[in-house]
Amino acid sequence: MAEITFSDFEKVDIRVGTIVAVEPFPEARKPAFKLKIDFGTTIGVKKSSAQITTHYTIESLLGRQVAAVVNFPPRQIGPFMSEVLTLGFPDEAGGVVLIGPSQTVPNGGKLF
Repeated sequence: MAEITFSDFEKVDIRVGTIVAVEPFPEARKPAFKLKIDFGTTIGVKKSSAQITTHYTIESLLGRQVAAVVNFPPRQIGPFMSEVLTLGFPDEAGGVVLIGPSQTVPNGGKLF
């Protein structure tokens, strides 16, 4: 993979937010949820489609803080417009494990 500069990294706006709503997304090609994530007063609530059904239920996601890229252009996922990219790592079988802070932090905080 090509090296990037620190200024390249600064262009990616990764923020923390709290999941405030979760719905099934049966129209998605792969099992997924529709998320609404609160990024605080400056950014507001944004929508995201996330293929995270392997390790998470609707109930376990509500109130959870997650990291997301908030400055990609919106992306149409079937009938749903995803506004942010929720971040995670694959486990050994490819299931997504979400990343987020280990302690509660204010919504909208920028990763640095």
